[in-house]
Amino acid sequence: MRTALVIGTGLIGTSAAIALAGRGVTVHLRDHDPARARTAAALGGGTDEAPEGRVDLAIVAVPPAHVAATLAEAMSAGLARGYLDVASVKGGPKRELEALGLDLTAYIGSHPMSGKERSGPLAATADLFEGRPWVLTPTRDTDTEVLNLALELVALCRAVPVVMDADAHDRAVALVSHTPQLVSSMVAARLEEADESAVRLCGQGIRDVTRIAASDPRMWVEILSANPGPVADVLSGVAADLDETVRALRSLQSADEDKRRDGASGVEDVLRRGNAGRSRVPGKHGAAPTAYETVAVLISDQPGELARIFADAGRAGVNIEDVRIEHATGQQAGLVQLMVDPAAAPALGAALQERGWALRTG
Repeated sequence: MRTALVIGTGLIGTSAAIALAGRGVTVHLRDHDPARARTAAALGGGTDEAPEGRVDLAIVAVPPAHVAATLAEAMSAGLARGYLDVASVKGGPKRELEALGLDLTAYIGSHPMSGKERSGPLAATADLFEGRPWVLTPTRDTDTEVLNLALELVALCRAVPVVMDADAHDRAVALVSHTPQLVSSMVAARLEEADESAVRLCGQGIRDVTRIAASDPRMWVEILSANPGPVADVLSGVAADLDETVRALRSLQSADEDKRRDGASGVEDVLRRGNAGRSRVPGKHGAAPTAYETVAVLISDQPGELARIFADAGRAGVNIEDVRIEHATGQQAGLVQLMVDPAAAPALGAALQERGWALRTG
């Protein structure tokens, strides 16, 4: 791939443009708001000048409701050898294009499974897609050359290609992306009118659950409007679990011992099924989940402390597999949880204590 046209310079489009431009591709940028295209160009995403001739690949990065119309316009104008969109839903745009009677041999749907709570070109980064799945949804009509262009795009963005059927993709993202967004927002909404005394007790758990609730509501309305059925199906299952859990909790309030026992069993069931589901979430680098041991270190909130911990772990010859930080309430301090191989945990703990770090045990 030598040339590309990115239509839509939001987070995803600009990030792809920056990644491609950084690897030698001549990238042209187009947006309904010329200021956004100029911003993307200034960030290293290429040029906002129109290409002189046909480019190798046109990447359509607009909201799902506008994908089909934008692709149809680009294809009718013969802007590229191949056409690809990066919308978060795939079945709807494909059916819209089919209804328009377009030749879809030069088109392939795609969805990079990467994003941020922030949107727009200023949030874009060249490494947004690195190591992340990038779904491709070719059909029987997709030309081999177009599939190869899409695979080259994924490789240049250093993502991992995953080939799926379009409707299967939409059901999958309803489960692992769209429903979690709504559930996170629903939990966060409980905080809106909560007493300040309760909000002050927020810890890492509520921060983890509500992190994605900070996402742009307008963007998510567009996404959910393009995939409402599969999301509603998943939420129906969640609602059934909620109803059963509420019933079980009410039973725990009963004076009847059998009802309390039944209630405890119901609560335990949903928690155990949650354990089983969580264990299926892929681990580091998409591999099978791995059990790590946590070494918890007390740390002051000042420059260089994290770097010093990581350097001390490196001197001890221990690889940090994952890390979490929990900030103390009302204090300039916190707890750094270092996840390491269980066999390495005792050595890391001893090495850190020797270097003056305070560990929290238990």
